[in-house]
Amino acid sequence: MKKTILGYIIAFVILIVSIWLGVSIGSVKVPISTLWNTAADPTATNILWKIRMPRVVLAGLVGASLAIAGAAFQGLLKNPLADPYTLGVSSGASVGAVVTLFFGISTPIFGIYTLPAFSMLGALLAMMGVMAFARLVDRTMKMETLILTGIIVSSFLGALISLLIALTGDELRQIIGWLMGSVSMRGWPYVKMVWPFVLIGSFLLWLNRRELNAMLFGEERAKYLGVDVKKSKILILIGGSMLTGAAVAVSGTIGFVGLVVPHMTRLLFGADHRHLLPLSFLNGASLLIVCDLFARTIISPTELPIGVITALIGAPVFSYIFFRQRRTKGA
Repeated sequence: MKKTILGYIIAFVILIVSIWLGVSIGSVKVPISTLWNTAADPTATNILWKIRMPRVVLAGLVGASLAIAGAAFQGLLKNPLADPYTLGVSSGASVGAVVTLFFGISTPIFGIYTLPAFSMLGALLAMMGVMAFARLVDRTMKMETLILTGIIVSSFLGALISLLIALTGDELRQIIGWLMGSVSMRGWPYVKMVWPFVLIGSFLLWLNRRELNAMLFGEERAKYLGVDVKKSKILILIGGSMLTGAAVAVSGTIGFVGLVVPHMTRLLFGADHRHLLPLSFLNGASLLIVCDLFARTIISPTELPIGVITALIGAPVFSYIFFRQRRTKGA
């Protein structure tokens, strides 16, 4: 219990420090005192509240969404390599978002939420497709089968995205820039667009924290313990797809956050989803805020896509986890 409390304290401290660094550092240094100093320089105030703060908040929400979704998918599938990116869920969300942008879809029902709604639908369909195809190939849905299925689905969806990009014409640069992953120049409207889905999706996963713990021991034992496995699976898939779709809709494809953060959190503080989910949420927010800070400062004034930074971190971790799993099974 003391270890878990320490985990929360560390996570909160890192998050606060990340936010402080994110709003302070840039081409123009903004003192953190600007937050509460009403007599501060108007230029610094505008930079803080109109550019830096919405960017940091959006990066935090996106990172938190991907991390908690990854933790839930890993628990549901009992697979440490499962995350929205490797399972093809991010690609499905990207297809939904690109289709919305390409055709200029706007529905009166969803209004400003049309983009995240279609992105979530794409994420959910991709997740269902991966699981159905994996079960068709191998009923036990082994780790290798799921990962290979995710790669196949991602490749197919990537081809669809490439086709749409080839037909976009004038908006080619906008869509490619969006696909590479970025939270630059989004502003408060994007924060308002994403936060309801982050809240609802996270709540759905949190409601199923005990069910995720039970399913770690297998579906049959979970049923014996009184878990409605089918209902829990549906709710977890909906929650994870909602979080992934919302994140992709506002930031594009950002890989490996849902893989790295839950895995490291699980190694440090255990696999109990009552704590793994909220700790992954906090740590995911911190990671993406810091990654975004590097993306916009490392070769300033040019900005790198944030997806490049997360891939540079995530790819080696993915390789390490994969080879570790193979070695464990070989032993």
